[in-house]
Amino acid sequence: MRVTIYSMESESHRRQVAREAKAIVALAFRNGPIENIHAGRPCPTCSGQPGYSRITDAEMKGIMRNAVNRLYALLLLKSSDPDKYESKIRFGERYTANWDEPTMPEVQKD
Repeated sequence: MRVTIYSMESESHRRQVAREAKAIVALAFRNGPIENIHAGRPCPTCSGQPGYSRITDAEMKGIMRNAVNRLYALLLLKSSDPDKYESKIRFGERYTANWDEPTMPEVQKD
């Protein structure tokens, strides 16, 4: 059974959380190891073929390690130095101007 989460938070709070989410993704993922993979040339053999992996296990491990470390640092910064955290979020927003707004995913109920 799938359950959708609805928040009773204010619209301004939801906008702030969306702003942070997009900036954090830019800081944790986009500007990390995945950018090196994305910047490369497309594979002429597997381009557009959904059944083929274009990221190796080692690359994926590096991407995820980088993202976890950056998220860890940002979340610690949010509580220890809110002004510096806000500065990082503003920097991350530079990459997100044309991104879609986030939506609430459906969550599996156990």
